[in-house]
Order: sequence, then structure tokens, then C-alpha cells
Amino acid sequence: MEKNNGIPFEHNSFGKRMKTMLKVDFRRMFTMRLVYIMIGICFVMPVLILVMTTMMAGSVSVDPQTGVETVMKGFDNVWQVIGSISGESSGMSMDMTSMVNINMLYFIAAVLICIFVADDFRSGYAKNLFTVRSKRSDYVISKTLVGFIGGVLMLIAYFIGAMLGGAIAGLPFDCGTLTIGNILMCMAAKIFLMLVFVALFVMMSIIGKQKLWLSVLGSLVSSMLLYTMIPMLTPLNSTITNVMMCLIGGAVFSVGMGAISNTILKKTNLV
Repeated sequence: MEKNNGIPFEHNSFGKRMKTMLKVDFRRMFTMRLVYIMIGICFVMPVLILVMTTMMAGSVSVDPQTGVETVMKGFDNVWQVIGSISGESSGMSMDMTSMVNINMLYFIAAVLICIFVADDFRSGYAKNLFTVRSKRSDYVISKTLVGFIGGVLMLIAYFIGAMLGGAIAGLPFDCGTLTIGNILMCMAAKIFLMLVFVALFVMMSIIGKQKLWLSVLGSLVSSMLLYTMIPMLTPLNSTITNVMMCLIGGAVFSVGMGAISNTILKKTNLV
């Protein structure tokens, strides 16, 4: 508590500012119907993928021009829809089972965050926010943390859907050489790695501001450059080393991207 001409007033500390900002952002995000739709999509997606690929596995298609036969390959077990074992496939592999998995959710998270941030600039909320009281750094931190929670909920929804889809499709849950600990650490690594992508998406959203198409395009193009590192950093046989690498990398990357986002907000117009 400070005094100005004998009149006491409460100091607006960083902690109090962040508490208020996070409270507002969490309320705004989780009252959006879009959030629940996207989480629902993430839940249903692995169910459809596992059931449909299992039904179509072994079917043969013939190219009428070349006569080449292609055999439809399905998933051997449920865990393949979560990821691949280190060394079994590269990030550039075009095999369906290595591409159609949980890693697609990083692109879906880009759409959610871009819409969330663009709405602030379209409605004038961001400009009014900075004019009245909040610092730009508070805004960036809050959007990154709230976006991270949204991305984590998508990953969890997908994992639950994969378990359900595997049971419906009758796929084995046999871990083979893997342990339950490996799979849990794989999910933990993917969760922490989400922080890298969220920080990048927030920066692209701030660059695009009310231009949603520009934010989404920039986020998808830039995240493609990082996409190949996901299977390497978060394989199914992850260990505590993978978890720590993703945690430290996510923290460092988010700080760096946050600083750039803060500078962009300071140097550019808010419209």
C-alpha cells in the first residue's frame, strides 16, 4: 500500500495483474463454444481413424493406368496412433501410420489460438486493455499460458479417444518392449512441447492481429518447420530425458518468443 498526497492506494503488482489477466482470459476462452467443439473433434478423431483403418486394412486398390496394386496398411496396435518408437520412422516419412497420429493436434491448436487472439484485436478489447491498465508483456504471458492449457486439453482428449477407439476396433494394447512409464513420459513430453508451438502461434497471431487468415497461415507455415522434430523429441519409448528436454526447451522457447511478441506489440499499432 502506497500513499499519494496522504491518500493511500494499492500497488498494482505483477502478480495481481497476472491473476486478473488470467482470470479474464480463462473465462473468455472457456466460454467460447469453439473450444469445446475442437476438444470434441480431438476426442472423436482417433476413434474414427482407428476404426476406419482397421476396417480397411488389407484391402487392395489397383491403379487403372499402371496396374500397380496398393495394399491398405492399418495400425498394428493402439499406441501407433500416439506416436512411433525412436528410430522406426522419421519425421519426413509418408507412411500413413506415422503421419495420422496425435502430432496433428499441434496444427489444430494453431487455429484455436489464432482465433482467440484475433478476436481481441477485432473487437477492440486489446487496444482498450493496453490503454487502461495492462502491460503488453502481461498480455503475452497470459495468452501463452491459457493457450497452453487449451492445447493440453486437446492432447488429453485425443489420448482418451485413442483408448476408446482402440477398444472398439479391437486393436491390441500390448506395449511390447515399451512400458507404461514410457507411454506416460511420451505424453508428458508432447504436453511440454506444446508450449513451444503455442508461443510461436501467439507471436504469429500478434503479427497478424485482426487478420485471422494471416495469423493462421503464418502459424501453419512456421510450425511445419518444427513438425519434424516432434517424433524425435517425443517417441513412444520416451524417457525422463525426453521430458526434461521438452520442458526446458518449451520454457526457453516461450520466453524468447514472448520477448519478440512483446516487442512487436510495442513497435506496431494495435489495430
